[in-house]
Amino acid sequence: MLLNTKLVRCISRRQALRLCLFDKFWNNFSYESQEVINYKVIKNKKIGHFTFRQSRKNFTTSTSLHQDVDNKKKKYSVDMSKFPQKYIRNFGIIAHIDHGKSTLSDRLLEHTGTISKNDQNKQVLDKLPVERERGITVKAQSASLFYEYEGNTYLLNLIDTPGHVDFTYEVSRSLSSCQGVILLVDANQGVQAQTVANFNLAFLSDLTIIPVVNKIDLKNAKPDRVVEQIEKLFSIEPSEILKVSAKLGTGIGDVLRAVVERISPPPGDPQKPFRALLFDSWFDHFRGAIALVEVIDGSIKIGDYISSHFTSQSYEVRELSILHPEETLVTRLFTGQVGCLVAGMRSPEDAKVGDTLFLKDANVSHLPGFKPAKPMVYAGLYPLDQSQNPSLRSAIEKLCLNDSSVSFPESTIVEEYLEPMVTGTIITPDSYLGCVISLCMERRGVQLSSVNIDNSTIMLQYKFPLGEIIVDFFDELKSLSSGYASFDYEESGYEPSSLVKMNILLNGQLVEELTTIAHSSRAQTVGRNMCQRLKDTIPAQLFQISIQAAVGGKILARENIKPLKKNVLAKCYGGDITRKMKLLRRQAEGKKKMRMIGNIHVPREAFIKVLKK
Repeated sequence: MLLNTKLVRCISRRQALRLCLFDKFWNNFSYESQEVINYKVIKNKKIGHFTFRQSRKNFTTSTSLHQDVDNKKKKYSVDMSKFPQKYIRNFGIIAHIDHGKSTLSDRLLEHTGTISKNDQNKQVLDKLPVERERGITVKAQSASLFYEYEGNTYLLNLIDTPGHVDFTYEVSRSLSSCQGVILLVDANQGVQAQTVANFNLAFLSDLTIIPVVNKIDLKNAKPDRVVEQIEKLFSIEPSEILKVSAKLGTGIGDVLRAVVERISPPPGDPQKPFRALLFDSWFDHFRGAIALVEVIDGSIKIGDYISSHFTSQSYEVRELSILHPEETLVTRLFTGQVGCLVAGMRSPEDAKVGDTLFLKDANVSHLPGFKPAKPMVYAGLYPLDQSQNPSLRSAIEKLCLNDSSVSFPESTIVEEYLEPMVTGTIITPDSYLGCVISLCMERRGVQLSSVNIDNSTIMLQYKFPLGEIIVDFFDELKSLSSGYASFDYEESGYEPSSLVKMNILLNGQLVEELTTIAHSSRAQTVGRNMCQRLKDTIPAQLFQISIQAAVGGKILARENIKPLKKNVLAKCYGGDITRKMKLLRRQAEGKKKMRMIGNIHVPREAFIKVLKK
């Protein structure tokens, strides 16, 4: 491609971009500094770089105009055909929060040579700022490792999952692409509620479970006690339980050998047409939606045309890669392998989690996908201006498309109240048993079972109404047990219940944002507490504010916020009493008028404070 130098020097930055875009020459750009931008232009198997300097307002060509594009093929450094199914292991790491999953992942990456060993390797797979800031895993991350074992090179696809109860949906999605898991347990804390929940997820998915006791290097570690807990709760032989220190790297080789020896290769038929499960995705503004897939059958290569079962749209595969742990381009993915696929999906909803991707026009059945997400975090959203309700609804619908774990209920006409119930599992030291039982009884819990895990730890199971645990039950449980108790729950159907709708009135005006559902036996107590909290939160006005909790036409509780009072008699040092009474009557009339037309501002912190029990 030849350009007139004088013409190039005269065009603006915007015109230069248009030249590259509309002539289909522009491939990508990268910022080298604040003043220099490189544009890569490809045409007729020739590559050229054009540099635009903002400060000098010119646009010049570099000397690399005649380099051959075939050099670009050097990026494809991994031949995925060398890893048939028998040399592939797909596994995840599951555990309770803060039991050392990310640290173990770092040591596995180091031991296999995926990353170099140094002191800076902390949370290598945790890429979100909040993950690094708080030291927790929020989003499941994947990495492909190459491991030499008995003269063969194995491809190990590792998935590091979150441990917090709020991210169970991330764990369930990740396990769909695994044939086995490492069940990690802290040698100091022992088995926790989320450990039990994650074990059940893996067990019901028929995955091979490798139990590993971590942090054996701690001074207060009790690995033998934890081994007894695992044996009693999960019926796993002590000889199958590994003991490691992810921090020091002790026992990491044993973990890798167990992964190869115990976990089976991924199933699938290489001779069948391509079919893949999309189990994660993220969006890039330049490349579109990037899909993380497991190839179930067949193989896929760059240039193939694929279709989506969910959207029924067809796309051309433009890029394939594996995470090592950063993206490493490959030309093909085969049966059982996990990798990233870029196919020009221009919106997040095109890459629907749980979707089945297959070759265009191929006659294949779709994969089961995933169960609906179990809500763990609840939020009530209200616009400041009621006229913005349609915009809020539209925004929530877009959010639900982008994140499959988000859902919202539609308002309907209620004929009968059926209260959602859950079965909660609590693991606590026996020294806090009395406080925990009292808390469960306050939240209308019914005890189902009680099991002694060991001499000092008890596992309780209660049936709760969902509404009693979704706001602050977990926080209060942690406070009562000094942080030692853990909690998890699963759905347990619906039961008829005597529920009432409680409205909050401010000077007789309904505040819809504060409307709540309460059990009839506790309606008056809940209403009194809400009114008291609002009284403590809403700032005083120049007129009296009455706060009322009402069910139907019956007022259950009331609090008054006294008005701010100006001393209108301050300048009256004597004289007739009638003058003073006149000033007081005028002040009372003004306050009465203000109460009729005045607006009451409810601060944001009032909504949070009112929701607490």
